[in-house]
Amino acid sequence: MAATLGRVLRLGGCWSAAARGGPRAQVLRLIYTTKAVQKKNVGPSGPEKYTEEFIKKQIEEFNLGKRHLANMMGEDPETFTQEDIDRAIAYLFPSGLFDKRARPMMKHPTEIFPEQRKIQWGEDGRPFHFLFYTGKQAYYSLMHDAYEKLLNVQKYEDELMAQDNPPQKEKKNLAGSRWLTKIELEEMLLEKLSDNDYSRFIQLLQKLMTSPCGDIEEKYMQKFTREVPMQLQKVVIEPLKYDERGVAFSTGEGARKTARATAVVYDNGSGKVTVNGIDILHYFPVLQDREQLLFPFQFLDRVGKHDMVCTVSGGGRSAQAGAIRLASAKALRSFVTEKEVEFMRQAGLLTYDPRVKERKKPGQEGARRKFTWKKR
Repeated sequence: MAATLGRVLRLGGCWSAAARGGPRAQVLRLIYTTKAVQKKNVGPSGPEKYTEEFIKKQIEEFNLGKRHLANMMGEDPETFTQEDIDRAIAYLFPSGLFDKRARPMMKHPTEIFPEQRKIQWGEDGRPFHFLFYTGKQAYYSLMHDAYEKLLNVQKYEDELMAQDNPPQKEKKNLAGSRWLTKIELEEMLLEKLSDNDYSRFIQLLQKLMTSPCGDIEEKYMQKFTREVPMQLQKVVIEPLKYDERGVAFSTGEGARKTARATAVVYDNGSGKVTVNGIDILHYFPVLQDREQLLFPFQFLDRVGKHDMVCTVSGGGRSAQAGAIRLASAKALRSFVTEKEVEFMRQAGLLTYDPRVKERKKPGQEGARRKFTWKKR
């Protein structure tokens, strides 16, 4: 026994002295692995979690544990569902931990182990992919492909220019759709990305989309977009009306703080805007107010194509400009397509701004400011 207590135990590649003395001392074995076995286990130790055999083994153990759990609860193992498993675990292992992720659980291996890449190297230890040692082979491979698509588009544009047939430049946007989020892209690539990596990839896609001949790679770009559900089905957009001269016009109403505005937008105009019968330059001398008022026209690339007559009352100049902006945006819905209307909604042009000045509180100097504290 004394010789046994003096042994040294090797665990996980590090040596630690065994406990000495005491009635609870047990006979300790020296765990030893031959060099041949160690060399044999070097390869499987890394990619074992990526193999299908590993997941298959975990599923078998889960099914066996579910059968034992059903027998303990007196239920039929064949009809024992995941809800029954959660209820049984909560009954057998009660936990008062606040975070649910720290509580005992028994889930299917496909939920516990996220989808991961397959074995990335061969039996000789060499990786299959030439970008393996970058640490993000899927991401950099995707960047290579996207840049190759961009070069092909630019080459096609050069060929058209050589034939004296320059491509037509059209304004493109993601009306009704959006790019993949960072989390969605990570799930697609099965890799962790930084904010800089994600922004570089989106900038490359944006450059590809805004190219004059980017339509030839539209199918490729659709892989990284998601449709945005339309939320304006219940909103009824009034059709265009016509005056005595046959000019189409549309009316919209808006509000901001205590200001109320009505805007009438005419088609085939010259960009003239009047507010309460006064020219916009004289009614809004501050440039910021004029920019806010005309932003819906600039957003839709319709500056100088419409005339607008506004009537506004209440509030200050800033609030009146915000009310006219909302009224003009609502009036412009009758001149554009449904996708452009959805794009306006996503940009916040059709949403009422509920911000108002916060009231003063009793016992305070202002809404948030307190009186200066004096000791004496």
